[in-house]
Order: sequence, then structure tokens, then C-alpha cells
Amino acid sequence: MRHCDLCVIGSGPGGQKAAIQAAKLGKDVVVIERMDVVGGVAINTGTIPSKALREAVVAATSAHNVAPGMGVPVVSRETRVQQLLESCNRVIRSEVELVRKQLASNGVEVIHGHGSFIDAHTVQADGPRGVERITAENILIGVGTSPARPETVPFDRKVIITSDELLRMETLPRTMIVVGGGVIGTEYASMLAALGVRVTIIEGRPRLLEFIDQEVGEALQYHLRQAGCTLRLGEKVAGMRAVQAPRGSSGGDSIMAEATLESGKTIVADCLLFSIGRQGATSALNLAAAGLSADNRGRIKVNNRFQTAVPHIYAVGDVIGFPALASTSMEQGRQAALDMFGERVETVAELIPYGIYAIPEISMVGWTEEALTKEGIPYEAGIAHYKEIARGQLLHDDVGMLKLLIHQESHALLGVHCIGTNATELVHIGQAVMAFKGTVEYLVNAVFNYPTLAECYKVAALNGLNKLRHT
Repeated sequence: MRHCDLCVIGSGPGGQKAAIQAAKLGKDVVVIERMDVVGGVAINTGTIPSKALREAVVAATSAHNVAPGMGVPVVSRETRVQQLLESCNRVIRSEVELVRKQLASNGVEVIHGHGSFIDAHTVQADGPRGVERITAENILIGVGTSPARPETVPFDRKVIITSDELLRMETLPRTMIVVGGGVIGTEYASMLAALGVRVTIIEGRPRLLEFIDQEVGEALQYHLRQAGCTLRLGEKVAGMRAVQAPRGSSGGDSIMAEATLESGKTIVADCLLFSIGRQGATSALNLAAAGLSADNRGRIKVNNRFQTAVPHIYAVGDVIGFPALASTSMEQGRQAALDMFGERVETVAELIPYGIYAIPEISMVGWTEEALTKEGIPYEAGIAHYKEIARGQLLHDDVGMLKLLIHQESHALLGVHCIGTNATELVHIGQAVMAFKGTVEYLVNAVFNYPTLAECYKVAALNGLNKLRHT
């Protein structure tokens, strides 16, 4: 039986960083990974593949000088999909190898197999090498999530699919229904629309991505419509099924997907992507043996130190719920490893940046206008449009916008919201200013490289201050 200081179940972002941090502290670490490769969902089926696909789509449309939504010249739809997916797979292989090398160089042992608890200090790994048991002083659960698959949805992995199957498509559909206007649904809908697929998004709420700034959300919805997407907002799906393609349609004798809405509408498309919710991958962990349990979505409850109900067992990443981002999972893993071995932990958890890799890209950090208004906090908004910035002109991006939310009295920077090229990079300047309690005057007085998109901060800061001064 193998004994170690820390046993990590899952080699995704949270598990990786926890393992490496513990190893840096001189601890003996074992990682159990159920997949044949390391990296977890983030690298193999989630974050990296979807972002790699986005970059491939953007590159394809740019190479052919085609505006998103206008379609890309292709030899065949099968060839186009294979080209895009091969581009994704190259990135995935590189990332898997990078993680493998990082774990190996830090002396972290990786055991491939299904991990499950025997008791609160013992984990069993059932894999190619047989059944191995590991006892550990500390255990960290970082198993991530998988797409929700409700029993009421007749998934067939070809016509009615989840995001996992979308990344294995053999041909590009001409039409697609996306059920769910959250981050995953919106990202994939925008990518497919950029390739000329006629996409219909069905979302039960009044707008897409309700947690983002309303103005930015409305801009996204406008550009999705411009790209050829149909948005069915405030609509709920009553049923989904596979049906025979209508006679005379482009589908011929093939099978298509049909969604019936509660309003009575019926929508038919070549494919249906179900993207509502994800389920924690905890069903096979035998949590009860360790004195733990999960909720009905497979999530594990933790405290602010990422400890479960059993103090020496920690959990991080998507499996603990919101915010369920690869970036936050990495930091949670690092902090958990420091905490379990008595090291000092510092955090600025309230300043979490959000990145949405749709086309166009979106990012935010801090307060939204809606939240500030609800809390009665006086603010002003300063705005810069990419089209008035030299770098924006060079990038031919007339979509982009940066919005700063400024406290009316202290001039503190309260929130940053961005849509357009490199939004997820640009947001970090504002994040740093907020972390150090900076005011908007810093951005006015700072010198930014020219031409850069960072110049948007100076323009937006001046715009906001001019409004406050009524000039």
C-alpha cells in the first residue's frame, strides 16, 4: 500500500496546482487520474478545446477575409470540420504534454485509474496496473464536472448532443438548435454562426448571460443576430426528439432534431446542442465511505478554506460549484495545498475576472451597473470604443468597447466591462488597479504604449471624469 502526504483525485486545473504547490513544499504527492492522459476536462473536453476551436474559427474566417456569419469557402463541410478539429487536437496534445512534464519535473506520481474512497484516509485506484490503494494524510478532490444529461432528453451523440460530442463532429451541420444561452451555449453558437451555420438559441431567461453587464450583453445579442443567429429569449423547451427530415429538405432522408417550445413553436435543425448545466463527477467516488456526500448536482460543499465536512479532505474546482472557472480552480488548488500544510494564504477572491470566449470576446471584473444601482452606490460610467482607438482601427474591430464604472465621490474604480478583440487580456489592467484600491485618475495620468488597446483605459477614464465634472 502506497502512503503519501497528499493524494489528489483528478488532474484538472485545481488538482494540478494543488499537487505542484504541495510538491514545492517538499511533500510526497500522488495524483489519481481516470483518463488515459492528464489535464482533466479543462484540457481534454472543456476549456482548452473550445478556446482552440474558437481561435481556429477566427483564423479561418480571417484567412478568407470573411465576416463572421457570412460563411467560409470550403471544399466540403466534412473537410472543414476535420481541419478545425485537427487544429484543436494539436493544441490539446501540447497542453497534455506540458502538464505531464510539469507534474513529472516536480516529482508528482500519477496513477491512471478510477479513484474511489475506501475510508477517510484511503483511496483506491482501479486502472491498467490493477487495483492500488493509497493512504494519505490529506486528500484533495478535483474531479470536475461533465455535461448534464437529463433523462428527459433523448441524447444519441449524433443529432441530439452535448458539448463533448460537438468536439467530435464528423461534418458541419447547416442548421443547429442550441438549448441554453449560458456561457457554453453562447460560445459555441457564435463559433458555428461564424462558419455559416444557421443557429437558433433558445434561452428561458429574458437575455443571454444575465450575470454580465446589460449593455455588453445587448451588444453581444446584436452581433449574434448580425451573424445570422435567431434568438428565442424568454422561451422554454417542452420537448426534444429526433425526427425524419421533412421531404424535399436539404437533409433528404436523414434524421434531424426537433425542439418543441412551451409557446407551441416547433423548431427543426440538423443538430441540437443541449447546454444547460453540468454535473459534478462524484457518483463513482464512494463519498459515503469517507463520511461525505454530494448534492443533487454532484457538488461537494466546502468552507472558505476549501475543506469538506471532513477537515483533512479538501475539494476545489467545478465540483464545488460557482464560479466554476479554470482560472479560479487553479487558485483554489494552490490555496488548498498551502492551507492543508499550514502555510500562509493570501487572496483577493472578490476580484475574479470572467472571460467569455464568444465571437466577439467578453470579459468583466467587479461590479455591474445593475448591482451598483440595486445597492444604491453612486457611480458614473466612462466608455471607450475600439473604433476611436488607433489599435482598434488597425485590428478592423469596430465592435469593441471598454466600460469603466467609477464611484462618483471617491473616483475608485468599481468595475470593468469589455467586449471585443482581446477583451479577456485587457480586463486585467483594471483588475490590478482595483486590487490596489486605485482611482480613475491613475488611468488618466498613466502612459500606455501607442497604438494599443490599453489606451482604451485612458479614453474611458477621461470620458467618465468629464461626465463627473459636467464638461
